[in-house]
Amino acid sequence: MVEIQTLDKLDGKTDPKRVLKYILLLCKSGNATIVIDENEFVLYENQVITITSGQIHFFKDIEGQVEILEFTLDFICKDDNDIELIFHNGLFCHFGMNEIITLNTSIGSELLNKIALEINQKPYQFLISTRNYIELLLVELNRAKIANGDEIWKPDALFLKFLEAIRTHFADNYTVTDFAQLLTTTEGKLNELSKLHANKTAQNVIFSLIISEAKRLLIYQNLTIKEIAFQLGFSDPFYFSNFFKKHTQISPKAYKIRFEV
Repeated sequence: MVEIQTLDKLDGKTDPKRVLKYILLLCKSGNATIVIDENEFVLYENQVITITSGQIHFFKDIEGQVEILEFTLDFICKDDNDIELIFHNGLFCHFGMNEIITLNTSIGSELLNKIALEINQKPYQFLISTRNYIELLLVELNRAKIANGDEIWKPDALFLKFLEAIRTHFADNYTVTDFAQLLTTTEGKLNELSKLHANKTAQNVIFSLIISEAKRLLIYQNLTIKEIAFQLGFSDPFYFSNFFKKHTQISPKAYKIRFEV
């Protein structure tokens, strides 16, 4: 539901990790190098990065202290407004667009300390207070992004539910029609929201998330191209290879080799 932990200086990198939770990392002191999917980031003091549920990540190095907050979507999101807060300004982006956010004060560290205290001591109604502290932290991150010149981007809850549904139905080869039925809406509405929020059709949003997942499986899982194709709902591995190359300009095999040690 919700967990918090502190990592200090590492001796060697950690193992790649994938959890179906939303993760917020704050560098409290020194610096930390983390790989998220295929990209590497270096965090310094009072810098934050968020990781969306399903992304693969590992630390290459920590020279200082890092606070790690993990929570499930259902813990934070009780209604559509909560869903929109989680993804406000692309904080937890499903399209692999992780970014470093710099806080100009120690407010992030202070809020995480309060969260840790609530979780560890478990006073009366601590889950309510913990949830409120997390929401305050997300607000502070949004304010930091806006202060840095980011435009305000407020997503629609239905679009975010669409993205979540795609992520949980890769193997089912769902069409836009299937997702519309699942979400009790129309194809037209999904296309309208996809154009508004991602400048893509709903079908191309599905394709984008399939490609992101394919990259993760190619980099981190010891699977054949055929096995990956089947996990992503393709009955024909040859068609999957053509699909991947069309969207990335590189074959799955060549992409996998690129990341082999």
